[in-house]
Amino acid sequence: MIRVDSELLARHDRPGPRYTSYPTAVEFSEAVGPAEYAERLAAAATRPDQPLSLYVHLPFCEARCSFCACHVVITKRPEISDAYLGRVVAEADLLADGLGERREVVQYHWGGGTPTHYSPEVMVELHTALTRRFNMAPGAELAIEVDPRVTTAEHLEALAPLGFNRISLGVQDLNAEVQRLIGRDQTKEETVDLYRDARRLGFSSVNFDLIYGLPGQNESTLTETLDTVIDLRPDRLAVYSFAFVPWMRPHQKRLDEELLPGTDAKFALLAMVVSALTDAGYVQIGMDHFALPDDELTLALAAGTLNRNFMGYTTKRDTEMVALGTSGISDVAGAYAQNHRRLASYYQSVERGELPIERGYQLSVDDEIRRYVITELMCNGVVDFEAAGQRFGVDGTTYFDAELEELAEQGGLIDEGMALVDGLRLRTTELGALFVRRVAAVFDAHTRRQTGDGPMFSKTV
Repeated sequence: MIRVDSELLARHDRPGPRYTSYPTAVEFSEAVGPAEYAERLAAAATRPDQPLSLYVHLPFCEARCSFCACHVVITKRPEISDAYLGRVVAEADLLADGLGERREVVQYHWGGGTPTHYSPEVMVELHTALTRRFNMAPGAELAIEVDPRVTTAEHLEALAPLGFNRISLGVQDLNAEVQRLIGRDQTKEETVDLYRDARRLGFSSVNFDLIYGLPGQNESTLTETLDTVIDLRPDRLAVYSFAFVPWMRPHQKRLDEELLPGTDAKFALLAMVVSALTDAGYVQIGMDHFALPDDELTLALAAGTLNRNFMGYTTKRDTEMVALGTSGISDVAGAYAQNHRRLASYYQSVERGELPIERGYQLSVDDEIRRYVITELMCNGVVDFEAAGQRFGVDGTTYFDAELEELAEQGGLIDEGMALVDGLRLRTTELGALFVRRVAAVFDAHTRRQTGDGPMFSKTV
């Protein structure tokens, strides 16, 4: 098990991006709106043979878990959540028109919220409507996030014949006291039963989402969860650091901050997770995922082709992504475009026949180069600067001289044992893999310029 002294943790456990995008959403502005997004879609339409990733955001939950940092809408009224689906389909029409003949999808993901907030029949209707507008490529990934508390065998029995082959179960923690503290009453039986239903129905990949650093969590409680999970043996695990961001998510103020593990205790939980899962045969993928040795993610990591987008780690490289629904973020033709986050604003745009874009960002050439370097570090733990230069038509051997000098200086991350230079390649070490957000941040030109009054990101550990 990796051990790190308190002084090093104090230096490096500080706020930093998770880099689901670069530049991060902090840089998004109203300079990108419906017209700019339409231009990017038109550019994407000129490449009809290139596949797409399609994300569908279904934001509704019946109750808000106090730990959650996702964009959700709380309601128990079906007329509210049902009204949303007509707008999603209308947006899909706008999107399909903008993409022209480019309609083939290799990665299709329903997230939330809780997609299974809807009945099985309604989910079938939505999927049928969307696949009239977009074509699922042979072998496409069709994935859904589910909450075992509200997801039934009937839900899965409806989804499996539609081609859904990947499922992610929100588990977080199985200890009853931790669940009480985070407002999530989820029995072990609910999780186990749903997992077995997914296996019975032939889902080819099952993922569990776990979180470390929750209030009341300690090595004993987390061991209880890990023992159950390892015994079930899902194909993948996403083990996220708890993002305590009450300045962004005011409902997190309900949590008792005194019960959150301190920096040393939280790192000990992370080290324990890595040790337990790798001892059980899982391979660490990027900064927070684990997969079995024969999983596609593990094979992509071995080949150096692992990628990352708003849906998480993926084997799909250089695939542009379009999103439907509130808050969804598209990544198309060198620009990010985020949909309106408020239901009313989203509805008004769609009803006007307008792409419902609230804000976004157009990448510069420098952004593209830095995004590539950060993605390679976050995914594959190594970046070849000469190859990066060739890819973007710059001198990769000198482009990052200042950053490499910073890494190599006394007290820098190379001196700290987090990275090493091998010729024209930079690699993260075993220790650096745990602090990869800190290594990646050295190449982030935007975060360095930020001078806000308070933190904008969660801590890196």
